[in-house]
Amino acid sequence: METIVERLVLELGIKRKQVENTIKLIEEGNTIPFIARYRKEVTGNLDDETLRNFNDRLTYLKNLEDRKKEVINIIEEQGKLTEELRKNIENASILNEVEDLYLPYKQKKRTRATIAKEKGLQKLAEIILIQRKNEKPIEDLANLFINNENGIENIEQAISGACDIIAEDISENAYYRKNIRRISYITGKIISTAVNKDEKTTYDMYYNFSQELNKIPSHRILAINRGEKEEVLKVKVEVDEEQIIDFLESKIIKKNSPYDEILKDTIKDSYKRLIKPSIEREIRSEKFEEASEKAIKIFGVNLKNLIMGAPLKGLTIMGFDPAYRTGCKIAIIDETGKLLDYTTIYPTEPQNDIKSSTNTLLDLIKKYKVNMISIGNGTASRESESFVSTVIKEAKKKLNLDVYYTIVSEAGASVYSASKLATKEYPDINVSIRGAISIARRLQDPMAELVKIDPKSIGVGQYQHDVNQKRLSEALSGVVEDAVNSVGVDINTATPSLLSYVSGINSSVSENIVKYREENGKFKNRKDILKVPKLGKVSFVQCAGFLKVPESNNILDNTMVHPESYEVTQKLIEKLGFDIKKIDNNTIYKINNKLANINVEETAKELEIGIPTLEDIISELKKPGRDPRDDLPKPILKSDVLNIDDLKEGLILNGTVRNVTAFGAFVDIGIKSDGLVHVSQLSDKYVRDPMEEVSVGQVVKVRVIGIDKERGKVSLSMKDTSEV
Repeated sequence: METIVERLVLELGIKRKQVENTIKLIEEGNTIPFIARYRKEVTGNLDDETLRNFNDRLTYLKNLEDRKKEVINIIEEQGKLTEELRKNIENASILNEVEDLYLPYKQKKRTRATIAKEKGLQKLAEIILIQRKNEKPIEDLANLFINNENGIENIEQAISGACDIIAEDISENAYYRKNIRRISYITGKIISTAVNKDEKTTYDMYYNFSQELNKIPSHRILAINRGEKEEVLKVKVEVDEEQIIDFLESKIIKKNSPYDEILKDTIKDSYKRLIKPSIEREIRSEKFEEASEKAIKIFGVNLKNLIMGAPLKGLTIMGFDPAYRTGCKIAIIDETGKLLDYTTIYPTEPQNDIKSSTNTLLDLIKKYKVNMISIGNGTASRESESFVSTVIKEAKKKLNLDVYYTIVSEAGASVYSASKLATKEYPDINVSIRGAISIARRLQDPMAELVKIDPKSIGVGQYQHDVNQKRLSEALSGVVEDAVNSVGVDINTATPSLLSYVSGINSSVSENIVKYREENGKFKNRKDILKVPKLGKVSFVQCAGFLKVPESNNILDNTMVHPESYEVTQKLIEKLGFDIKKIDNNTIYKINNKLANINVEETAKELEIGIPTLEDIISELKKPGRDPRDDLPKPILKSDVLNIDDLKEGLILNGTVRNVTAFGAFVDIGIKSDGLVHVSQLSDKYVRDPMEEVSVGQVVKVRVIGIDKERGKVSLSMKDTSEV
C-alpha cells in the first residue's frame, strides 16, 4: 500500500495525507458523492471528478500490485526467482512491464525454441551467444550436436534449432521489449488502405491514410478500427525497423564476434517473427484503450451537461414524436409530468393530412392550455417542426395563445418505450406513445426522465458502441450518480430510477422507498427514511443529505445539509438571532442579510467546524430547497422555422450545442442537420480540447461559413460573431 500511496501523490499532485485519508474513506465503503460533499475537510476538498480519477487509479494500482505478487509467486515456485528479478518486478510501474518480465517463465505451447531445447540444443545456443573470439568454427561445434535419435540429422538443423532458441530468448527479454516499444512509438505510423478502393463508404478519407502514432487523435483510431472491423479497411503499424534492428545488434553482437552473420539473421528473425506482431498488437491495443478513455470522457461530460439541463417547470407540455408512415405521436403532460391525453396525427409523408392534424393539435392546445411543444430530433423532425410552427401561428391567430416549441434530443426514447420500466409506468399505453411522453418529460425535467434510460443509449458521444462496454457503463453510471447527487432528490416525488442513483441506495432499496411512500403516505421528515425496509444506518448516512423532504417541519430537511450537521447548523442560526422552528420565507431573507456579513473563518472556529462544511451550510441556508439547475440557461424557444435555403454565408445565428466531439461541436441552428463547428473554428485562440470551449445544451452564437445543399451540411464558426 505504501507504493500505491506514493504513486497517487506523484500522479495526482495532492498531499500524502489527502491520499491516505481518501483511501481510508473509500475502503470504509463511502460513496464518491458522499465523500465529495460531506468529507471535504478529510480529503482536502477534492471534487467528485478528482475522486473518480483517484478511485480508478487506486483500482488499477491495486490490481497491478496483486499481479506482481502473483507473478513473483509463480516464478518462485519454479525455483527461478532471483533477487534482481524480484526487485525489477516490484519496481515495475505498469502492467506491460510486469508481463514482459514474466514472459520467459510463462507456460507456453510448444514452439520452435522449446522443440530445439528438447533436442538438446540449449548448450549450442549459449555458445553462440557467448561469442568467444577463439571459439571453433560454428560448423565444428554444430557437428557435436548431431543426434539422429533427437532428430538432429545434420549441421544445418543443429544451427537452425540453436538460432530458434536465441530468437525466443531475445523476444522475451524485458529490456529489449521496453526499448523496442519506445522506438516503435517514436517512429511508428498507423497506416490504413482500402479493401476495395472503388467502393464508396463513410471511410473514404482512410483509404490511403497514414499518421504518426504520437499525433493521431483518438477519434481517428476508433474510426479506423471500426472500418477494419467492417472489413472496409486494412490496417497496420509501420515503424523504423532498421533502427530497431540496429538497437538489438548493438546490445547482442559483440565486437569481432565469430558468429556475427548468424546472429544478425537470428535478430531479424526474432524481431519479424516474434517481436513485431506482439508489439504491434500491444501498440494497437494501447492506442485503442487511450482512444476509448478519451471517447468515454467526452461521452461522460456531454451526458452530464445533458442531464443537468435546466428544467422547464410549471408548464403544460406537448410531446411530439415525429415520424413518416406510422404518424407523429402526441402526448400532453401537466406541470407535474402526469399524462393528460395522447393521440396520433399524420402531417408528414405519405399521408400529408395537414388540415386534420392542425385541427387536432389546436383542439389539444385549447383544451389543456398547452404552453410548450417539445419535438424529438429524429426522423421527420424538421418536417414536423415546419408543421408545428404553422400550428403555433394558428394558435396565436384563432385562440390568442402564445405557444412555443423547441427541439430536444430523443436519443434513447425508443429504448425507454420498450423497457420494463415504461411498461410498468404505462401498462395500457402503446409503446410508440410512450416515446412522446418521454420527449415531453425530458424537456420538463431532463434529469428525472433521462435517468430511466441506460446511459449508453443516450447518443452524446463518439463511437460509444466501439469502446470497452463495461468501462463505459461504469464511467457513465458514475457521471449520472454525481449529477443526481449534486442536485438532490425530492424523496416524495422521485421515481425508483432517480432514487437508485442517490448515494448509498441500490435498485432494491429505491423500490422499497416508493413502496413505503405508497403504503404510508409522504415522508414527513428525514428520520422517516430509516423506516424503509433494508435501508439501514450505514445507507442512511450515505443518502440522507441528498434526499430532500419539502413537507418537513424542519427546514433543514429540504436542504442538502447533512443530518450530522444539524446541531451545528442550529447553533449558527441561533448565533444569527433566529429560531430554527420559526423560519419562513421572510426569515430566510433576513438570515441571508446576516449571512452576507459573517466572518466564515472566525465562525468556523467558534462552531468547531471545517470551513468547507460551513460554507456549504451557508449556501444551503440562503436557498432552502433550491435546484442548482434553475440558474442554468433555458433551451432556445422558437415559434418559426428555418431551412437550409434561408441560410447564406456570414449569417449570424443562435444555436444549441447538441454534441461535442474530439474534432468539434455539432450545433442545432434549426435546420434538418446540425451544423459543425470544427475545433479550429471554436475560438480565435488555439483549442486543444473542444470541451474547454463548449458543452452540450449550451446556447451559442455562430456564423455560417459554408453551405453544402447537396449533402445538407453546414459549416459554422464561433469566431467573428458580433452582428454589425
